[in-house]
This record gives sequence, C-alpha cells and structure tokens, in this order.
Amino acid sequence: MDLGIQKKTALVMSSSRGLGEGIAKSLASEGVHVLLSGRNKDRLSEIVDEIEAAGGQADFVVADLVDPSSVNTIQLAARELLGQIDIFIANTGGPPPGIISGVDPNSLTKQLEMMVVRIVELSSKFIPDMKAAGWGRILAIGSSGVIQPIPNLGISNVVRSALVGWTKSLSNDLAGSGITVNMLLPGRIHTKRIDELDQTVADKTGQTLESVRQASKATIPVGRYGRVEEFADTATFICSDRAGYITGSLIRCDGGLIKSV
Repeated sequence: MDLGIQKKTALVMSSSRGLGEGIAKSLASEGVHVLLSGRNKDRLSEIVDEIEAAGGQADFVVADLVDPSSVNTIQLAARELLGQIDIFIANTGGPPPGIISGVDPNSLTKQLEMMVVRIVELSSKFIPDMKAAGWGRILAIGSSGVIQPIPNLGISNVVRSALVGWTKSLSNDLAGSGITVNMLLPGRIHTKRIDELDQTVADKTGQTLESVRQASKATIPVGRYGRVEEFADTATFICSDRAGYITGSLIRCDGGLIKSV
C-alpha cells in the first residue's frame, strides 16, 4: 500500500529512544524526511546515522522541553533543515511515577508546562504552513491511562488527559482544512520506559522483575507486550494520506489492555 507520504516532512518529539525513535524510523522508511528532537545528542546522532544507512533522510535538534526557549530552538531548526513541517508527532517523555494524592503541586505544574503547554506552542508554529498547503497531520502520543487510569502514574493520568481535550478541540477547529488531529494510545509497548516502571514495581514489592512482567502480561488479552515497530507502524498509517478521514479520534494500540468498550 502506498501511504502517499513520500517526500513529506515530520518532526518527531522525544525521539532519542522508545516510541519516538520507532515512529521516526517508521516514517523515514516511507520516504518522510524526519527531524528528531530530544536531549541526548549522541543518541540522536546515532539514530540519524541508522536511518540514513537504511536509505532514509533524517536530521536532529537537541532541545529540552523543560526550557521555554526550546520551542523557538525547535522551530528554527525545522525551518532551516526541513523548510516546513507536514507531520507533527507530539510525543513527550513520561513523568515520574507516584500517586496523585501525594503529588507536589510544583512538580505537576512543571509536567503540565513541559508535556502540554510546549506541545500546544509548537503546534501553533506549524499549523499555518499546514493550512497553506491544505495538508497536515498532528498526532499526539498518549497513554491508556487517559481512558483507564494507571495505578501509581497519577501525574501521567492527569497531564495526558489534558492533551485529549486539546486534540479533540483542535481537530474540530481544523476540520475541512486538510489537517487531521488524533491521539494514539499505547498499552504496554516494550520500551526502556516499561522496563523502568516494571523495575519500580519489583523494587517496591520485593518481587523479581520477571515475575512482575509475567503478572503484567497476564492482564493483556494477547498475552504479551507490544513491539515498538507495531506501534510505530500504526502511527505512520494514521499520519498517511490514506488516513485523511480519521480525525478527532483516540486510537488504541494496546493488545486489548483497556477493558472498556
């Protein structure tokens, strides 16, 4: 299937590892010129080399969303390296675990600024060009916690839920412009982040890491963690020309983990 995105451009946030890295590689394999963004310069450079060795096009910009100036840094790099952004992957790292009743309000404010405010600011930089071109894709990477709150991930449940309202509102604002806005929800996709969360549970409960993993897999109907490539290819399709009638949607890639309809 020709996805119709060859020679498009994409900014993939938080792409030095995990889901962001996987999405960047998947888009590049379809002929998209990708701009990676993150804090780890060495790892970003390695991923760019891997993409180019596979025949793709990639560049990177080092930026930390904690810093308000990161928005201008990323926008300038996008303009210089890609010209304009056709596809914006709004991905951010996950906040620290913990229950919401014990959250430090300052920590919550910091995460809201980094994971929501910066994303909204960045999208506003790229939407005018998308409107002018009559084509654009904005895809936020969420969490199953926005539908079924995840125990001990209180900040994530709150902050990512704010992005749900943003994506749905923005999709309505941009309907008919050729720009789609969606959110893709991972379940337990096997990344270093999942390993870290499983290790946290193991340390807290005194279980072995493997026993924690097996218990977690037992809650997933398909009986395993998802592969990054499976999630990334789903994201790439949503951002394709073929998916032009999908907008304002929460799309699950979770192996059936979320129990609600």
